[in-house]
Amino acid sequence: MVENQKVCIIGIWHLGAVYSACLADMGYQITGVDKDVNRVQHLNHGEPPIFEQGLKELVSKNIAAGRLSYNTDLEQALKGTKYILITFDTPVDDNDEVDLSTIMDTCSEIAGYLANDSIVIISSQVPVGTCDRIRQLINEKNPSLEFDIAYSPENLRLGQAIDCFKRPERIVIGANSNATLERVEALFSIVKVPIIRMNLRSAEMTKHALNAFLATTISFANEIANLCDEVGADALKVTEALKSESRIGSKLPLLPGLAFAGGTLARDLKILQKLGQSSGYETPLINGVLTVNRRQNSLVIRKLQKIYGSVKDLNIGVLGLTYKPGTSTLRRSAAIEIIKELTDNGARVKAFDPKAALEEVQQHREFIFLTDPYAVAQGADALVIITDWQEFKYLDFNVIKNSMKNPVLIDAKNMLDSQLLINGGFLYSGTGRGNKL
Repeated sequence: MVENQKVCIIGIWHLGAVYSACLADMGYQITGVDKDVNRVQHLNHGEPPIFEQGLKELVSKNIAAGRLSYNTDLEQALKGTKYILITFDTPVDDNDEVDLSTIMDTCSEIAGYLANDSIVIISSQVPVGTCDRIRQLINEKNPSLEFDIAYSPENLRLGQAIDCFKRPERIVIGANSNATLERVEALFSIVKVPIIRMNLRSAEMTKHALNAFLATTISFANEIANLCDEVGADALKVTEALKSESRIGSKLPLLPGLAFAGGTLARDLKILQKLGQSSGYETPLINGVLTVNRRQNSLVIRKLQKIYGSVKDLNIGVLGLTYKPGTSTLRRSAAIEIIKELTDNGARVKAFDPKAALEEVQQHREFIFLTDPYAVAQGADALVIITDWQEFKYLDFNVIKNSMKNPVLIDAKNMLDSQLLINGGFLYSGTGRGNKL
């Protein structure tokens, strides 16, 4: 039974909000801690810091049930608990380099408040070897403390995070002692899935390897798609055939489109790249994946330049600003990168997104944000779909076409029926659909 079992979760943005709400919903007594006073106040009123399908309702439900609360006081939050989860969304800079300062500072601070026999479980994305550094840091701050470190890499996906947490395919746990593995497995055993045990560094490396593999798959699909456009082949049909091969499989993300964004996948590639550099081992595959990804988002401006010669003084409408459908964050989104390239080359951009956080939108002066997708299309020389929100499929594209200056549609995520739009009078271009411009 987990009734009244206390767990402290430190670092509340996307990862911590989902972990705290889901574990509370499974019966644990959860205290979430974050130094952002405004964020904590909003959370205690049932308002998560980021939109995630079902998260607001789950937070509110468990606060009302008395299983979930948030505060800014680490010392108070750590009283009476032996399980401490570190769940910061590890920041990355514009070069996809990780910043561990918040995690390390927090671990230094909790050293004086931890009880003997505590287990600090790191779920933030961290470079291999970080858990050993944290153990050493806490030992230096509190030499008499008896505790242990475990690593259980998060595997959430924005827009599907609650389902990913409650119904994962497996849970990975890393620790350097069997006793710690047993205790961490007991914590997560309420989620009825296979649990894979390993040592700390293997668990850290597992997260790097998983994201590097997914990134490689995405770049491979995009490379094939770009070649399909050159020869008149349809990359969607090609990848459909590939996924029917049992050695590949239907779930592999062979989805021709834009570059992977958000910093999550690139962060792990950069970590592996740096690991290779520091150990004198070349990583040509990882280097190539990063190269393909860096140039992929330029396909939008390349397509527009093929049509118009230049984007200077063009009016471009953009549908979709968020990093992914199902979330509200613009942090490291492909749309922002693409819009910047367009405006740097003289285009004027209007944009719409159904869930974009307004406080994030207001930080961007390079485009005009409108609350109506049809207004974005009005008078546009081209309309570009960047984030594949499902509601875009149900827009009246005949109305849109008649309102545009030129009926040019760049469907960067291949979410629409290309033939229907071409028959309807659009100059349509997807990614890898074989319609040469």
